[in-house]
Amino acid sequence: MSLIKQLWIAIALVMSLAFGGSLVVSTLSARHYLSQQLSVKNVDNATSLALSLSQMPKDPVTVELQVAAQFDAGHYRLIRLADPNGQVIVEREYQGAASGAPDWFTRLVPIDTHPGVAQVQDGWRQYGTLSLESHSRYVYESLWAGTLMLLAWFVAGAALTGLCGTLLIKHITRPLGRVVEQAEAIGGRRFVTTSEPNTTEFRSVVRAMNTLSERVRSMLSEESKRLEQLRRQHQHDELTGLLNRQQFFNQLDAALARDDAQAGGVLAIARLGELERLNRLLGRQQADRLLQEIGQVFQALADEQQAWEAGRLNGSDFALLACGTEDAETAGRALRTRLDAVLDAWLAHSAVRLPIGASGFAAGATRGHLMARVDGALAAAEQGTERALQVVQPDAGAPLHADLADWRRALLAALDSDGVQLGSYPVVSATGEAVLHFEAPMRLQLDGGWQGAGYFMPWASRLGLMARLDAEVMRAALRRIGDTGQALGINLSVESLHDASFRSELFASLQAHPAEAARLWIEVPEYGVLRHQSEFRALCLALKPLGCHVGIEHVGRQFSRIGDLHDLGLDYLKIDASMVRDIDRDTGNQNVLRGLCVMAHAIGLSVIAEGVCSQAEAQTLLTLGLDGMTGPGIKLPDRHASGTVSAPDA
Repeated sequence: MSLIKQLWIAIALVMSLAFGGSLVVSTLSARHYLSQQLSVKNVDNATSLALSLSQMPKDPVTVELQVAAQFDAGHYRLIRLADPNGQVIVEREYQGAASGAPDWFTRLVPIDTHPGVAQVQDGWRQYGTLSLESHSRYVYESLWAGTLMLLAWFVAGAALTGLCGTLLIKHITRPLGRVVEQAEAIGGRRFVTTSEPNTTEFRSVVRAMNTLSERVRSMLSEESKRLEQLRRQHQHDELTGLLNRQQFFNQLDAALARDDAQAGGVLAIARLGELERLNRLLGRQQADRLLQEIGQVFQALADEQQAWEAGRLNGSDFALLACGTEDAETAGRALRTRLDAVLDAWLAHSAVRLPIGASGFAAGATRGHLMARVDGALAAAEQGTERALQVVQPDAGAPLHADLADWRRALLAALDSDGVQLGSYPVVSATGEAVLHFEAPMRLQLDGGWQGAGYFMPWASRLGLMARLDAEVMRAALRRIGDTGQALGINLSVESLHDASFRSELFASLQAHPAEAARLWIEVPEYGVLRHQSEFRALCLALKPLGCHVGIEHVGRQFSRIGDLHDLGLDYLKIDASMVRDIDRDTGNQNVLRGLCVMAHAIGLSVIAEGVCSQAEAQTLLTLGLDGMTGPGIKLPDRHASGTVSAPDA
């Protein structure tokens, strides 16, 4: 019940009690006064009429006319003249309505009056006894009118008091709306702060809630920094800050299994020749500085792109993983140009030998074959000049589409012909007993078959068609949810975050299908979230009222910035496959994931692992506190096994 409604009820009760008390007191006082006045009037009128009759001739006609004239001239209920023996000589009695008020009122407030009695004389002889009683109808009319007037004043007073109280409460409780919004935000895992209102009671509540939000924010920030420090200690080379060998190969394995717009790419390795000679010639500190500058070049290139990684494989080998690009020549020359600038600065100290070998790769390639090609290219470069660049291309047939225009025609033709299909990969609980949802990556009828996202997504991204593809995926997901009732997870591209028309269509479709929206899991890649926080925040705030589950996928590169997402109301995080690979043997990543689960659970987030390949990894993830997992090593629970579900690649 609202506060204003309670106020009106309280006013009604108080005014009713006040009206009842006032009515009793005023009615009783008025009844006593009017009863006395009526009795006095009866006595006076009876005495006056008896005196008149005593002085008149006593013939019956004259007496009756005098009594009738008195009765008609006044407001009497009864006038009776009886002889000394009690026989009625003349009698007049009112035959109209009993009173001027409702019967229940006259019964509730009875008025007892005494009739006026006087003696009529005929000379020295008593002629008779006169009884006169005024009518009480007018007394009741007066009481009833006073009661109605009192009631009207009390009703008017109650209404005025209620209206004034309503306006006052609305003014006082205006800050309560912000308090409620903040409480709802905290309940929705959005730890926001608001300005303190002027009302003392509300100010203390808001201050307490702001303190809670600030503590959660500080806790998230501190824990994120601690996890990031722990991750860097375990995954990064101490001298250069690049990924170490183990983590770089984890990233490479995850990249080879990708099935999205970043599928495929280029792997380049640079080898610093004669490192022992440089140590003797330059000294240990100068040689370390050279290694650090080379590492800075690799890291700068990786930071400029959303899905590139740089690592140090050993003392002299540096690697660049450029996902999402197929032009190995361009990527190799960009790396060569920047490294040459560093080497030019060291010419005064010593000539530095730094050849580069590079090769492109496609989604689904194996690490062994790719490394063999790159090692061969690097060996060939080492046979050349000090700054040689050798690029090899993977074995492939003739391209099916000659240029971007041809790709555009093929993609649009597939979309226009409704050649869209969704995969179905299970995401199960950590215990493996329940299905959380099914991942639904896009499949496109293209080039004579159903092609995975890794086949066409890079080209769609270059052509600016990602929002169109995401819209098709969204529509297909809503149809399947409506048909099967399964919860589905779909990916939104970074490009779709910026597309106003796509966002409008997404919101309109979800509003039109509320039941399906409640079973839809929408996720955005980590790099897109962190680079476009304002757009992602707007997306989250719009999707949460529609009942969707919103999460971040491929989490693992930037733990230190996860604390910035405390006010988005997220539902889950999906850990990147590079963090999960061989987790059963990697104690460092185990510590990182355990800390991440503790932090995420503290703010109500679920944590799901991607790319789980074996039961050993799954068992280890269960002990670390993860809530769910997906990957080629994850199978449906027995009660779902009758459905046809393909195993995911990552």
